[in-house]
Amino acid sequence: MKLNSLQKVFFSYYIFLTIFWLALFTQHITSGFYNYLYSFLFGLIPLVAGVIALIKSKEWGRLSSAIGKAVFFVGLGIFLWGFGELIWSYYNFFLGIEAPYPSLADLGFAPSIFFYGLGTFYLSKATGAKFVLRNKHAKLLVVITLVLTTVISYYILVVIAREGIVIQAGETVMKALFDTIYPFGDFLGLAIGTIVSGLSFKYLGGKYKTDIWSILLGLGVMFVADSVFSYTTTVNTYYNGNFGDYLLTTGVFLLSFGILGFCQLKDH
Repeated sequence: MKLNSLQKVFFSYYIFLTIFWLALFTQHITSGFYNYLYSFLFGLIPLVAGVIALIKSKEWGRLSSAIGKAVFFVGLGIFLWGFGELIWSYYNFFLGIEAPYPSLADLGFAPSIFFYGLGTFYLSKATGAKFVLRNKHAKLLVVITLVLTTVISYYILVVIAREGIVIQAGETVMKALFDTIYPFGDFLGLAIGTIVSGLSFKYLGGKYKTDIWSILLGLGVMFVADSVFSYTTTVNTYYNGNFGDYLLTTGVFLLSFGILGFCQLKDH
């Protein structure tokens, strides 16, 4: 596995954040400056990687080719997610609000899922997913994944977190709506990713196999992370820098790491 210089830098930064999170976790620090700082720092991963991807998509023809669209839209999606986290940190540091949800931060978070999901769709087109779907085994894999993720999402978000009640007493409709949108949006992206995962990954001579897998794994982690976030905010156990936040860190890192593989062509 050959990494380009951008991926090496972001991987090193992810290791730093992992050490930072472990320090918070082992010392049972659940509130205050360092928790806010962790949230701010991990939000820089998608924010910066998104800008790079948007710029570098030009080298793939940007909106004139399937792979260019994939790089552009995944880049736009993760950038918006990072922008949402930046607004979240503003609430933390300047307004003293620990969990601003729902808030203006969702103006970045909500559309991000659509765009990086759209990017994954174009990635599947670029790698020839439509041909793979003619295979009955690939179709079966897609159906099984759709069923499993739907059942798991419903069980975690409705049966467990909400005790079978969609809108809890004292909860805003907006929160209930976002609690559904975020995991469901990730679920759609994951479903698209499942289609891609059935491919042979021989695109461009197999150079980008690791990068594609990173994006797919990132979609899966984001699905779990957003489910955990929705659950913890519903049962009032969320805090900045909790395990769910580390899952989000890992998810946005994997998406960023994967798309950055397409962003430094001279290294390949």
